[in-house]
Amino acid sequence: MQSKDLTCTEEVRVRFNETDPLGIVWHGHYIVYFEDGREAFGRQHGLTYLDIQKAGFVTPIVKSTCEHFLPLRYGETFKIVTTFVNSASAKLIYKYELFNEDNKLVCSGETIQVFLDSDNNLCLYNPEFFQDWKDKMGLS
Repeated sequence: MQSKDLTCTEEVRVRFNETDPLGIVWHGHYIVYFEDGREAFGRQHGLTYLDIQKAGFVTPIVKSTCEHFLPLRYGETFKIVTTFVNSASAKLIYKYELFNEDNKLVCSGETIQVFLDSDNNLCLYNPEFFQDWKDKMGLS
């Protein structure tokens, strides 16, 4: 398996409703930011949730981690760097790094998603459409 990294960088601005009474982004919103990163990654690299659904699959998250290092505040812009982690297993693994306007690491994390078919059966092997995508991206 090749070690080619596929990444996507998305810029986001903190909205007022994402902050807590302390004036910083509430910790639960970082998982939403990870979702923003996955959506942007899918659009950039041709692996959107709509593509996955069209192929007859869903990809629920089975694990997520998030480590916080610095706060984000209302009005700040930040970058979400999303990296696809290639795996032989039938899963989608993404790593995330969020950087503030000073390019300092705010938080990092990871999500793992599995493939379920239309009958909600866990896929033990890469679905054909996903393997085709990996081949196209040079990840096989």
